[in-house]
Amino acid sequence: QVQLVESGGGLVQPGGSLRLSCAASGSIFSIAAMAWYRQAPGKQRELVASITRGGNTNYVDSVKGRFTISRDNAKNTVYLQIHSLKPEDTAVYYCKALTSSLDYYWGQGTQVTVSS
Repeated sequence: QVQLVESGGGLVQPGGSLRLSCAASGSIFSIAAMAWYRQAPGKQRELVASITRGGNTNYVDSVKGRFTISRDNAKNTVYLQIHSLKPEDTAVYYCKALTSSLDYYWGQGTQVTVSS
């Protein structure tokens, strides 16, 4: 079992920045990759960025250059740094962990609202 707790969301003005955190606990050794998803009102949940155990990263085209995913293995935490926030970035952001046995776990989500 893996438990994930996200934090760092909030209300931000357009052009602002945020850093989301996802702290993992439990069977940390089994995690092969972690990812950030987001779900805007009335839309499907979409993959935003991912990072493998080896540190390889991947991003959806719409966030390239503005979002950076990183990890701190000592803290068992994955981050999503977001710059130049736009109103269309408003969503609930979820952290997901994928294990080597292809099980996956979700966090509870953190709300990001971009508005003036």
